[in-house]
Amino acid sequence: MRHKAASLMIAALMLLGSHAMSWAFSSGSTGADGAFNPASSIEVVLPADGKLNYTTVNIPTGVTVTFKRNDANTPVYMLATGDVTIAGTLSVNGTDGSGAVSGKGGPGGFDGGLGGAFNVLGGKGLGPGGGNTGNFSTNPTPSYAYSSGGGGGGYGFAGTNGGGHSTYAPGGIAGGTYGNSRVLPVMGGSGGAGGPGSPVTGFVHTGGAGGGGGGVVVIASSGTITVTGSITANGGRGANSSGTHGGQGGGGSGGAIKLMSDRITGEGAITATGGTGGSSGSSYVGGTGGNGRIRFEANTVTRTAATNPSSTWSYPGTVFLTNPPTLSITSVGGVNVPSNPSGKFGTVDVPLPSSTTNPVTVNISAANIPVGTQVTITSVPEYGAATTVVSAGLSGTNESSTSTVSLTLSTSYQCILTAQATFTIQTAMYFNNEQIEKVRVATAMGRGSEVTYITASGREISPAELMAKMGN
Repeated sequence: MRHKAASLMIAALMLLGSHAMSWAFSSGSTGADGAFNPASSIEVVLPADGKLNYTTVNIPTGVTVTFKRNDANTPVYMLATGDVTIAGTLSVNGTDGSGAVSGKGGPGGFDGGLGGAFNVLGGKGLGPGGGNTGNFSTNPTPSYAYSSGGGGGGYGFAGTNGGGHSTYAPGGIAGGTYGNSRVLPVMGGSGGAGGPGSPVTGFVHTGGAGGGGGGVVVIASSGTITVTGSITANGGRGANSSGTHGGQGGGGSGGAIKLMSDRITGEGAITATGGTGGSSGSSYVGGTGGNGRIRFEANTVTRTAATNPSSTWSYPGTVFLTNPPTLSITSVGGVNVPSNPSGKFGTVDVPLPSSTTNPVTVNISAANIPVGTQVTITSVPEYGAATTVVSAGLSGTNESSTSTVSLTLSTSYQCILTAQATFTIQTAMYFNNEQIEKVRVATAMGRGSEVTYITASGREISPAELMAKMGN
């Protein structure tokens, strides 16, 4: 079983005015990593926090820069005290599914689901918008004896459902949308689902695996960002099944690209598109991943070329918020959780003894969160439906509190645990003359999370917008 600890990031609330203004933007880079000017294609090894502190960045024509995921699978934060110029290619793409082996999410993105073995359903895509696996045929007639395709992952846009027979083997349901146009919290794309294996005796065909979700890169420059080459955060393709009676894998969703600087220019390609589903022979196709999100935050944007999907814009916000309150799962079934769990299938973070019985006790700790706040714990097995429980309110003090839940875990497959919390603002706080009522914390496996403020009308406000207002 695997578990993912969750953390929160909450900005101070205050009474704010209604007019945004621009000011000189600082990336926050320390410059400790010097100038980044690769002469040939390179895979950059990310530090534990994902933060690269450059003076300047210059990726020349013909050079491709990719990133090796760190243990916590954080987003890529490329910070520069000076200008950033991308004439080559910077990629945080998810990888394609291969046979029954799932595609990996780009840095900060989520993996696809495994392809199902003979007569076994495929795995669900990981992430908040993970695609769902397809179905076996309920009709033994050879004409309908197929497995349907896995659903595509979703993020900024929903994926598409996997192909299938509407009566005998409906296609896997695609993942939906999550996050917001501000890319706060900073999250990548979700994986496509794996297709089921063949249910037909004599046709030992495995399902195709799902593609990985596109990763996420935040590029912040205290000067100008110029893109004449390309920045890509595309989802991976779903894999083909090993034969005509297996289901095809769904594509991973696009990830996220966020550019923050005083000035953004250049007409290069910037894409965060979903991967296509697997398709082979007469088998039902896998669903296509939805597109991701692209965000520009700058005082001046001279670029006129379109992005795919379309970008949103605002004046620069804050790259990082400090002193975050925290929420974490500290133990499962009496076994302590490591300080930096991987939160991915294939690496066991919390090995439970064979004598463990359901339901298991999950202990939660929090700091700087209001006492009484309930925490939602979700267990996502490698195959099959997720299980969700809600804790009793946190007890203790706002500075240090705890709670427990009893959770039934899959006894057949490994599980990933996530946590999130939502609470109501107790005092009257306003943004643009509209009252803020709630704070929703969205967690992401392998990295910390940030909060979204929700007004009475349902408008969502990011911490960056609050910080921008504070600069008035």
